[in-house]
Amino acid sequence: MTTEPAIPGDPPPSRWLARVVVVSDGVADGSREDRGGPALRAALEAAGATVEVVVVSPDGVEAVADTLKAQAAGFDGLIVTTGGTGFGPRDLTPEGTRRVIDREAPGLAEAMRLVNPLGRLSRGIAGSLGGTLVLNVPGSPKGAVECLDAVLDVVPHALALLAGHRPH
Repeated sequence: MTTEPAIPGDPPPSRWLARVVVVSDGVADGSREDRGGPALRAALEAAGATVEVVVVSPDGVEAVADTLKAQAAGFDGLIVTTGGTGFGPRDLTPEGTRRVIDREAPGLAEAMRLVNPLGRLSRGIAGSLGGTLVLNVPGSPKGAVECLDAVLDVVPHALALLAGHRPH
């Protein structure tokens, strides 16, 4: 990941804060190993983020919504969820996210879907919750990192805007 500014005239991004939410019944109950969280942590840190925490949430609208609210409380930065964006009966991360975000950012979700033909199967969304930017990425480590990489160059700019800075 480059540290070049996403928007001409912006200063190169400084370190920024991130949190990862792994959405998986199997990881939550200990029956499955978490591979998405470590992959996202590594990608975020390589991009200049300070990853404060990786937490696990079971699947489900309420569980995801409650976890996002708790992680966003008093936090200004990026929250990336991994898992629950497909067509399975418990894949409800977008619904839980939509329940708590203030505004959607469809351009980010669209960009993430374009990186891979399988991206067309993702129902993930993106949006803001206070000073937090929330991105839903797939549960597979490869898909999660590919989708994140598709938008990482604009994340520092989006976070600056959410913080009230006017870099234009």
